[in-house]
Amino acid sequence: LTYAWIFNEYPTFVHQDNRRFVSQETGNLYIAKVETSDAGNYTCVVTNTVTNSKVLGPPTPLVLRNDGVMGEYEPKIEVQFPETVPSAKGTTVKLECFALGK
Repeated sequence: LTYAWIFNEYPTFVHQDNRRFVSQETGNLYIAKVETSDAGNYTCVVTNTVTNSKVLGPPTPLVLRNDGVMGEYEPKIEVQFPETVPSAKGTTVKLECFALGK
């Protein structure tokens, strides 16, 4: 399976950059330092790479609060690593780690 996200309407896909990341492990979309231009509807697209069939999830709205209240978050690591990560010599291993906090 591969994961992608549509922003507002097809065919506008979220492009990964230094603020946006789509986890190919979980399908989650992460956006750092949300900006006004990030507000809109996000739709997850899951593709079966063997059959090339796609399934779209329901749109999820991202709405910016204008009251300045975001709440307090203590730093928290949002990942659960396995005890070991087996890999073959010469292959690429990607470990995803995300932290939330304010």
